[in-house]
Amino acid sequence: MAEIKVPELAESITEGTIAQWLKQPGDHVDKGEYIVELETDKVNLEVISEEAGIVKELKASEGDTVQVGDVIAIVEAGEGEGKAETSANEQVKEEKTNEADNKEQNEKVEPEKVTEDKKDRTIASPAARKLAREKGIDLSQVPTIDPMGRVRKQDVTSYSNQPKQEAAPSAPAQKAAPAVPEDGKPVERVRLSRRRQTIAKRLLEVKQNTAMLTTFNEIDMTAVMDLRKRKKDNFVKEHDVRLGFMSFFTKAVVAALKKYPAVNSELDGDELIMKNFYDIGVAVSTDEGLVVPVIRDCDRKNFAEIEADILAVANKARDNKLTLSDLSGGTFTITNGGVFGSLLSTPILNGTQVGILGMHTIQTRPIAIDAERMENRPMMYVALSYDHRVIDGKEAVGFLVTIKKLLENPEDLLLEG
Repeated sequence: MAEIKVPELAESITEGTIAQWLKQPGDHVDKGEYIVELETDKVNLEVISEEAGIVKELKASEGDTVQVGDVIAIVEAGEGEGKAETSANEQVKEEKTNEADNKEQNEKVEPEKVTEDKKDRTIASPAARKLAREKGIDLSQVPTIDPMGRVRKQDVTSYSNQPKQEAAPSAPAQKAAPAVPEDGKPVERVRLSRRRQTIAKRLLEVKQNTAMLTTFNEIDMTAVMDLRKRKKDNFVKEHDVRLGFMSFFTKAVVAALKKYPAVNSELDGDELIMKNFYDIGVAVSTDEGLVVPVIRDCDRKNFAEIEADILAVANKARDNKLTLSDLSGGTFTITNGGVFGSLLSTPILNGTQVGILGMHTIQTRPIAIDAERMENRPMMYVALSYDHRVIDGKEAVGFLVTIKKLLENPEDLLLEG
C-alpha cells in the first residue's frame, strides 16, 4: 500500500488546491502515472503515483485546499478495474455464440469501451484539462498538432471556437440553474481560482506591510524608436528575435540599480540584504492572472539574449508551462501596462522586493523644445513604486531620472555594458 502525498512545491508555497482527479477509486494506476492535478498560486502541476496498483481511496475532493505533506490518496497493489475489464473482454471473446443478437450487442459494447478508454488515456496539459472541464469539452475529441499527442490549452481554445454542428433531437436539454437573486437582482457566485486568491492575499499583504510610495517621470521615446527603426531588420536577421522596448528598459534598469543599489535590496527585519546580481522579473498577463517570470543575470546579457529570454518565458506563461524556478528569486520587477493602453498607474510591489517600474503607453504629445519651439513627440509616463522604509524620495527620483536619460540617449546603454 502506498500513500500519495502533496509533494514539496517551493520554499514560498505550502499549499495547493485539488484541481482535478485523473484517477478514481477502483482505477488501475501505473508507477509514474499522473493521478491528480494540483493548482498553486504560481503554477499547475500533476502528481504521479510512486507505486503501481489500484486507487483505493481519495482523501480530498476537487476544490479542497491541501497542505504540503498531506496524504491525499491511497494506492494498493492489484490490477484494478482497468485490468479486470481486459480480462472480462477476453473471456467474452472466448465464449463465442452463434446468435446474431449477441454478436451485434458485443460489437456495440466494444466501441463504447474503446471510446471510454481513449478518454482516460488522453494526454493533456493541466491548463488544457482545466479549460476543457470548464467548457464541458471531451478531450479525446480535441485535435492537436503536438508530435507526442499532448493536448494543449490552445488546442482546446481552437476546438471550442469551431462552429458547433446541430445535434440530433434527443432528451430535453437541462437548463442552467438560475442565479440566486439578491434584493430582486440576479447575481452569480464564482469561486476564485487558487492563483487569484493568492494574488489578492499577497497584494493586500504588500499594501499593509510596506510604506509604499510612487514617483513619476516621462520619457521622450524618439531616440529609442528611431534606433529600433534603423536596426530592427538586421537585428531579426542576425539574432532571429524581434528588437522590442523591453530590452532597452531592462538594460536601463540594471544601470540604474547599479547606481542606486538600495533599490535592488530586500528588507529583512532590521537588516538590508544587498543583492549584487540582477535577476529582473517581467510581469506577464495570462488568462488566470498576472505572473512574473524572472530573467536571470541581465547585467551579463546583451539585447538579443534578453529579448529571447523574455519571449521564451512569456510563451511559457501563456501556455501554463512555467516552473517554480522560473518565478522565484527576482530582485526587481518591470510591468508594462502600456500594452493594454494604460496611460498612468501606480504598480504594487512584488513580494519582498522594494521597487517596481511601471511602463505605460506611448502617446504623441506637444513638448516644449525650448522657449520658442514646440514639437509633437512620442512620450511615455513611467512610475517607480518603492518601499519608503528603504528608499528615500531623492534616491527614487534619481533612479527614474537615470532611466530617463539612458532611454533618451540609448547609445549610452552600450557604454553601460
